[in-house]
Amino acid sequence: MHLTSKDFAAMDQRYRATLVNSISGFKPANLLGTVDAQGNSNLAIMSSVVHLGSHPPLLALVIRPNSVDRHTLDNIFNSGCYTINHVTDAIIPEAHQTAARYTKEQSEFAATGLRELWLDDFAAPFVAQARIRLGLELREHQELAVNGTNLVIGEVTLASLPDECLRPDGSLDLAEAGSVALSGLDFYHRTEPLMRMAYAKPDLPPRRHG
Repeated sequence: MHLTSKDFAAMDQRYRATLVNSISGFKPANLLGTVDAQGNSNLAIMSSVVHLGSHPPLLALVIRPNSVDRHTLDNIFNSGCYTINHVTDAIIPEAHQTAARYTKEQSEFAATGLRELWLDDFAAPFVAQARIRLGLELREHQELAVNGTNLVIGEVTLASLPDECLRPDGSLDLAEAGSVALSGLDFYHRTEPLMRMAYAKPDLPPRRHG
């Protein structure tokens, strides 16, 4: 199959959305925890987290346009902080259910059975059942002119990680942590390490790490 811009434009809207959400490949499955000014907690599944830099540790998040209420985005703006929690295979059904359109007053934690966890006085809830949990503070927001989506950039100021998943060189064993990946909007995948490659240099052939 060979598709052009005309083909994409002619597609049924739902079919096009499903296809385009798949062609980017595997994506991280994360739950974003926030709270509003009235103390109502919110939890939403997202697959658009991207590494931006390590010093300071920055992660970017893409949130769809404000054509409808975006409780997560509103809460981030109001509180200035949010959490990112890796979805594991043990909580896939509950994590996926957070995509439902609950009212602002309904907590997805309570609706799905996921438990709130509050760490170190951080002003947003973590997911107790997650194994990798990150607390972020808002550093920058941009509304993208190309399609009205929101680019949210946060700095990781708190990280809760399983000791046994942290390797001596600082890398994380995500398979050991049980972190899962998403393809499209609703296919969840376990991860399996294949090989680790050494740092690439122009004067050396490709070689495995260690």
